[in-house]
Amino acid sequence: MEFLVASAIAVLTAAGVYLVLRRRTFPVVLGLAFLSYAINVFLFAMGRLAIDRPPLYDKAAEGYTDPLPQALVLTAIVIAFGMTAFVVVLALRSYLETGIDRVDGAPDAETDQ
Repeated sequence: MEFLVASAIAVLTAAGVYLVLRRRTFPVVLGLAFLSYAINVFLFAMGRLAIDRPPLYDKAAEGYTDPLPQALVLTAIVIAFGMTAFVVVLALRSYLETGIDRVDGAPDAETDQ
């Protein structure tokens, strides 16, 4: 199971990095979303899921689940949502002002001819 989770994190990270390095703005936004998903899965896997254990320490319980990774993932989800909304608005504003949806702002080669 650890190999499967590690492979999923690797695939999400690789796809995110590949899409962030593209020329158009929409793949960059998708790449940032994939990277945030990879980070969320990594943070959640870091906490080691413990089944049937309370999230708080209790003397009667034999063990407890660490609630910190779940809180970190919840915070990361909120931050990623805000970041994605900001990047989408920034890309849309850039496209509306320049008429080009490339990240570097250079015109397309086929439109120059």
